[in-house]
Amino acid sequence: MEGKEGGRKSAEYEAVISAGPHLKRLQQAHAHLVVTGCHRSRALLTKLLTLSCAAGSIAYTRRLFRSFSDPDSFLFNSLIKASSKFGFSHDTVFFYRRMLHSRIAPSTYTFTSVIKACADISDIRLGAIVHSHVFVSGYVADSFVQAALVTFYAKSCIPHVARKVFDEMPQKSTVAWNSMISGYGQNGLAREAVEVYNMMRESGVQPDSGTFVSVLSACSQLGSLHLGCWLHECIVGSGITMNVVLATSLVNMFSRCGDVGRARAVFDSMNEGNVVSWTAMISGYGMHGYGVEAMEVFRRMRERGVVPNTVTFVAVLSACAHAGLIDEGRVVFASMKQDYGVVPSVEHHVCMVDMFGRGGLLNEAYKFVKGLRPKELVPAVWTAMLGACKMHKNFDIGVEVAEHLINAEPENPGHYVLLSNMYALAGRMDRVESVRNVMIQRGLKKQVGYSTIDVDNRSYLFSMGDKSHPETNEIYRYLDELMWKCKDAGYAPAPELAMHELEDEEREYALRYHSEKLAVAFGLMKTGHGVTLRVVKNLRICEDCHSAIKFISVVTNREIIVRDKLRFHHFREGSCSCLDYW
Repeated sequence: MEGKEGGRKSAEYEAVISAGPHLKRLQQAHAHLVVTGCHRSRALLTKLLTLSCAAGSIAYTRRLFRSFSDPDSFLFNSLIKASSKFGFSHDTVFFYRRMLHSRIAPSTYTFTSVIKACADISDIRLGAIVHSHVFVSGYVADSFVQAALVTFYAKSCIPHVARKVFDEMPQKSTVAWNSMISGYGQNGLAREAVEVYNMMRESGVQPDSGTFVSVLSACSQLGSLHLGCWLHECIVGSGITMNVVLATSLVNMFSRCGDVGRARAVFDSMNEGNVVSWTAMISGYGMHGYGVEAMEVFRRMRERGVVPNTVTFVAVLSACAHAGLIDEGRVVFASMKQDYGVVPSVEHHVCMVDMFGRGGLLNEAYKFVKGLRPKELVPAVWTAMLGACKMHKNFDIGVEVAEHLINAEPENPGHYVLLSNMYALAGRMDRVESVRNVMIQRGLKKQVGYSTIDVDNRSYLFSMGDKSHPETNEIYRYLDELMWKCKDAGYAPAPELAMHELEDEEREYALRYHSEKLAVAFGLMKTGHGVTLRVVKNLRICEDCHSAIKFISVVTNREIIVRDKLRFHHFREGSCSCLDYW
């Protein structure tokens, strides 16, 4: 009899396992358990619960859970782990609370899953409470729990607390190092991420694929090509298998560090790509202004049977906008809807407005905006339209658009700055003053611009009128001489872009010492003839600097690459790769 019962239970277990993460089959298996009298078996029902979670039916999981009169530690931990793993974070918290209410002690598996759930729903208060439970329960020194806490505080935008937890870890696993590196990167602290990576290497912990993906992302933020090349060498030297995720990270990094040629070399070396890797290559070409090349990769992608997704179409449309490929952009936009059934989102609308605006088709851009539904008229669309108006100096439409923006986002200082510039271009200095007064009253300040440049494997940062560098006098003197040479070659400053209340001579002074000009001057001083300069700016390059650097590339016979907030500009022999579509 016992053998028969054991055999029957084994058969029922096999029935549950064979159902897999499929709701209907699991319900059938559950019904079979009830019929055979095995529906009170903890092991069977625990497995049924975790599989129903994997099937995506949290409602059915909850119903099954309510059928338990006395759940044990194993069931709670299985349920908490499964719900957290499959993205049911609020339910993870619910099950955790029920576990505590049942006076069942949490384990390391409990805490890692619950902390992950708190991170996923960005519940800082609850995460801090769970952290206190960790202390009380005696798991404060558990490496898995500590790594989860590092990730939680990093995702909650509290990197300094994440670092405190990290520093207190007696033994740091690879997972913990990766959590700290990615946490810094996610919070825009790229230099700190690289520093932690260096600490990791010095401590003798071997980086894995996840480590390199995170540190490459940080390198992309910095735009440091020499650092990126060094990381590439580290990856090759480590013997780690170059999977598609890591290779795609390299493509993104080289693209964002200004070397699209190296990005293409990595892309071509991939044995098999996916939609993410193809999109990365298209985006890389697009941000450098190589629209024709981006379109060619897009064509090959479709020929290979790789189905483009919504991000792919954003990358292609952006490439068309930056290269002035308006007809091609129209075709892509139509194909997106007709051939792939992709419903245009905000990003696609922004790209279309941007493309028409950069191409000089301001009326078509305005018509496109007016054709959107009210819920589609989000600030990003109006911002693209305002940028087009400013580029083509259309005061009437520009003011209307700016007012829409300010009504939508009254606390965004960028909108007021653009409106102020529009009034200045139209000679309405009274309106410029009123806009500035509103900004002062609301305590709004324009974002501070800065530029970085790498020289001799060191990174240097400059801001407008910066005098913090020990060689400030030499840099300013060199830049003054450089700008005189540019004037002799035909350069004329655009003083209307400077602070409007200044006198003419002061406006030119303010323009001359913009951060990107200082960075370029320093780079020219410190590097030899033929060396390409690479500058990264946190904001969009201004019209005057764009014009000036074109002339600088002529009088110095240098190639200068500037990555601004939106794209790359390759200045060579008096022209820019953007063809002034920036």
